[in-house]
Amino acid sequence: MRYTFEDYQTAADLIKDRLQGFVPEIALVLGSGLGDMADQAEDPTIVPYGEIPGFSVSTAPGHKGRLVFGTLAGKNVAIMQGRFHAYEGYSFEEVCFPLRVLRLLGCSTLIITNASGGVNLNYRAGDICMITDHIKFFMDSPLRGRNIPEFGVRFPDSTHLYTPRLQEIARTVAIEQGLPLQEGVYMYFPGPSYETPAEIRAIRILGGDLVGMSTVPEVIAAAHAGMEVLGFSLVSNAAAGITGQALSEQEVLDAAAEAKERFSRLISGCVERISVQ
Repeated sequence: MRYTFEDYQTAADLIKDRLQGFVPEIALVLGSGLGDMADQAEDPTIVPYGEIPGFSVSTAPGHKGRLVFGTLAGKNVAIMQGRFHAYEGYSFEEVCFPLRVLRLLGCSTLIITNASGGVNLNYRAGDICMITDHIKFFMDSPLRGRNIPEFGVRFPDSTHLYTPRLQEIARTVAIEQGLPLQEGVYMYFPGPSYETPAEIRAIRILGGDLVGMSTVPEVIAAAHAGMEVLGFSLVSNAAAGITGQALSEQEVLDAAAEAKERFSRLISGCVERISVQ
């Protein structure tokens, strides 16, 4: 482990000084092109990542790189406008540093979003999918190395990384909003190159419905620290080999722009319904 518990506490203490008694309950991590939802937070306090010891710099397109604290749908929230990825050169420990800090600030629930490639042939670009589980075959883990017992146990259970009661809330909100909501398994690849058509066929055989380059490290760290997790993925494009077209990051940003209003309504509805435990 590169970081000690004291490193996380130092970052949390700096942020607490800025918040002046405000305690966030729900953390939101917004993926590519989805960060504008943070603009809906009322009475915001903004803390750029570069001002927080231990935080890295977000370099991915559409990631502003700052924490926004405020009220959304009646709940105290902390919104990450931009996240970190292994493909940017960061370790999983660095990627997950903010999640552990948010836990120390009071967040007991995580809503995490991403943009993904659709592996399931029934998915279409623009679909919103609730993540029910994930697959990760790569060796690295945010829990690798010395365990920090202040966050969680050495060998945590992974049966319900994505919290069933939060999924029920999301289903109810989607029905009430008349919003079609897919459900599926997200498979993690580290990137930054998109997957090959052969890899996509393998993912489908293994039971994956979506593929992307984020989310899984953060979910592992958040669940280890005792946070409940609700995950959503925006299907930005059909994965490699399905249509025969080349893939580009512009597709991701265009799909996010088109789905922004629908996605924001769903997340706000879930935030409003969630009773923090």
